[in-house]
Amino acid sequence: MFSMDSEENENRRLLRELLKTPGNACCADCSAPGPEWASFTLGVFICQSCSGIHRNIPQISRVKSVILDPWEKSEVELMASIGNSTAKVKYQQMVPAFYYIPTHTDCQLLREQWIRAKYERNEFINVERQEPYSAGYREGFLWKRGRDNGQFMSRKFILSEREGAMKYFNKHDAREPKALMKIQTINATFQPAKIGHPYGLQITYLKDNSTRNIFVYHEEGKEIIDWFNAIRAARFHYLQVAFPGASDTELVPKLTRNYFKEGYMEKTGPKQTEGFKKRWFTLDDRRLMYFKDPLDAYARGEVFIGSKENGYTVVPCLPQSTQGYHWQSGITIVTPDRKFLFACETEEVQKEWIAVFQSVINRPMLPQEYAVEAHFKHKP
Repeated sequence: MFSMDSEENENRRLLRELLKTPGNACCADCSAPGPEWASFTLGVFICQSCSGIHRNIPQISRVKSVILDPWEKSEVELMASIGNSTAKVKYQQMVPAFYYIPTHTDCQLLREQWIRAKYERNEFINVERQEPYSAGYREGFLWKRGRDNGQFMSRKFILSEREGAMKYFNKHDAREPKALMKIQTINATFQPAKIGHPYGLQITYLKDNSTRNIFVYHEEGKEIIDWFNAIRAARFHYLQVAFPGASDTELVPKLTRNYFKEGYMEKTGPKQTEGFKKRWFTLDDRRLMYFKDPLDAYARGEVFIGSKENGYTVVPCLPQSTQGYHWQSGITIVTPDRKFLFACETEEVQKEWIAVFQSVINRPMLPQEYAVEAHFKHKP
């Protein structure tokens, strides 16, 4: 006689064995290591965080804990017959090269819409469902934060690959756009906490070689994700033309980028005689920008951070004669032309900033970065 207990133990043992097979050791959706949950309708192993998203689409996915829940023999057999690698072949068969595939460090929205795109909308099985972001043209309304009053207003946006630009209009019937953002310099990054909306997107572009920020959101998660991937698609096609010999794997990391680090530090001016002022800093690749407020449209100033071969270093303290700072943990960035002095609130924050500065300085400069550096040197 085969007891229920021993059958349950056998099912648990089989599930644990399945977790060791290639593909199942990481979450099927966000690649987090050591998944302990599974969708017993889709046949995939997932992490706890993604299991919460699967619970919101019960008509497609039903989840159980691999460790805590009882399993039927038939459910274990289904898991064995599918698994993460087989499911990936089915549900991710036609993911465009430019489409952003989130990891476990990405915000909830990116992961949720990726999961829904795969299993609910079957976007990567039916190419025509990719039209909203792959057509090369997109228009619609987004809520945009006003530069001066901080209120979000509905604005019409148009993204046109043919024109090589994204633009928005202050009035719905306006003929001339309020701003024209060239695909060449545009970047988009999700900033839900900073913007104060779960679907908040920060778009930056260069105007006269200075960074401009706009902050937008849409009430529909799918809509803002479609805008994000449409921007990535436009950037991808622009870069394919700009770098004809480059492979997809070389181009994809250049489509959009998250900031290396953001946060408050204190800074003083070039003469280092005025007092230190608290500012919001953003490190975007080699551009260190500072703002009075995290949601300012443009930076009060920018510092270019080159490589050590070109005379850039970071020192974990301030010069002895420095006065006027409140925060005790200092950082000095030495450039070929001058020193920039910053102070951090805690030693831990100081170490985090130094680590990211060091990683930038340790990286050799690319040919096109010399042109950016030259522009910074000639700034008045």
